[in-house]
Formats: sequence, structure tokens, C-alpha cells
Amino acid sequence: MDADGKNQKNLTKDLHWNWFPSWSPDGERIAFMSRRNGNSEIYVMDANGKNQKNLTKTGAFPSWSSDGEHIAFTSDKNGNSEIYVMDADGKNQKNLTKNPHTDTTPAWFGSAFAVAPASKKLTMWGWFKQVDR
Repeated sequence: MDADGKNQKNLTKDLHWNWFPSWSPDGERIAFMSRRNGNSEIYVMDANGKNQKNLTKTGAFPSWSSDGEHIAFTSDKNGNSEIYVMDADGKNQKNLTKNPHTDTTPAWFGSAFAVAPASKKLTMWGWFKQVDR
């Protein structure tokens, strides 16, 4: 929609939940979370809603890196909610947090990103933990 709320357009055209959109830095793509296959998964689409592609089997809360090359996300695919990072095409998924606590909602800040562990303080990653690219 426009900044004033006018000209709203449904991009996903799907009856299931589609939420937590995250714009790519160049404004050309949107990553989002969807339950269209029965569980939370990360999808990416063009800004006009076309070319929707599933990137994960489980995933939530996508966040683009500032260069648009990576997407950080939450996944419980190994039985615990962890922060992962993947290439923007869904390849090379890597678990970054690997701890017994619930980690969720990554947000990029330049080359670093923040993680919000459940019932813990916000944690900054990036300067102390290098992300392999």
C-alpha cells in the first residue's frame, strides 16, 4: 500500500496465514512467513507478489542482510528454536546459535544482527561472532 494506507494490494493471494514480511534492501523482493503447507516456512517473492518460492521446510521471522545476499531466520527444525542464516535463494542454511535456550526474531544491523532469546535480554551478534559467507 501507499504510505497513506491507500491502494492496498493482496500480494500472497493465499487463504493461509502469511505474515512477518521483510523487504530486501533493494526493494525488489519480500521474504515472509507462511503456513500454507501446514507449518511455518519462509518464502520469498518479487515486490509485486509474483515468483513466490519456498526457501525452508520450517522457519519464521525472516530478516534480510544489508547487502541482500542473506536471510536470517528462526527455525525449530532440530527440536529447539535457533537462529539460522541462509543465502537469499535458500541454500547454505547454517545454525548460528546452537544453544538450549529459545532464540527468535533476528534483526540485521549492518553486518551484525540482534537475537531475542526467550526471557533474556537482547543479544547482539556479528562483531563477536563472524558469519561465514
